[in-house]
Amino acid sequence: MWRVAGVIAASGALMLSGCANNSDSGTSGTATTAATAEKVDSIANTVPDPIKSSGKLIVGTDPTYAPNEFKDPNGKIIGFDVDLMNAIAATLGLTPEYRPSAFDKIIPSVQGGSYNVGMSSFTDSKEREQQVDFVTYFQAGSAWAQKVGAGINPDDACGKRVAVQTATVQDTNEMPARNAKCAKEGKPAIAVLKFDDQSAATNAVLLGQADAMSADSPVTAYAIKQSDGKLEQVGEIFDSAPYGWVVPKGSPLAQSLQKALEHLIQTGAYKQVAANWGAEKGLIDKPVINGATS
Repeated sequence: MWRVAGVIAASGALMLSGCANNSDSGTSGTATTAATAEKVDSIANTVPDPIKSSGKLIVGTDPTYAPNEFKDPNGKIIGFDVDLMNAIAATLGLTPEYRPSAFDKIIPSVQGGSYNVGMSSFTDSKEREQQVDFVTYFQAGSAWAQKVGAGINPDDACGKRVAVQTATVQDTNEMPARNAKCAKEGKPAIAVLKFDDQSAATNAVLLGQADAMSADSPVTAYAIKQSDGKLEQVGEIFDSAPYGWVVPKGSPLAQSLQKALEHLIQTGAYKQVAANWGAEKGLIDKPVINGATS
């Protein structure tokens, strides 16, 4: 994980709610949206016995990616993903317990049994499906933001400074592909500035330390909204792909999560949670297990 973020955060130029320290112990979700969902016995009975008997759903998350998962000023983990998982857990008759983690530690921790579910805006990819299973719940692309009027072109950004969050698809897939294109054209590489959390990447653009940022489309939209007119989207949304909840390979919990989401889609609770966070554009009609497109 990159540690440049501390320098930027110290300036205090932009206090985004996602900047909160994520070193807290686990936070139990008392569920801001649990009222929109109730236990459905036929679905709850599909939950694996060890989880069912515990009454808890242990969820690993990196709460630095507003508006999907981040901390409010009091340190409580909130966001679109959190509200949706609260409703999923209620449907399953479970209490969600959110455990903060570095993003790149979540999948190994799910594999090792420390978490029942990984929930951190994970893009479902063929590569990741070799390690774990995914239950899709949303569709997102990537989008760039710049300071208003900066004139950055994502398709011709060679030599520019672009901020991303560590281990995201923008870091591991997009930037290497763009830099390969720069090299092929004999142009200078994009200077990829990598940060521990998305709020620090956004701050880098606002402070002029980066020319642009690339993030998942709902995250970029939220950063723009929170910037008080200082940021704007540049270019179109691209590389649309599904988000998925992470479970151990072959776990029957995948079917439980899938059935719970299908139920919330039918009742309208899924749409309401998305509307509360301005995330309607990424809604899906049918969740699947391992729905990666690339």
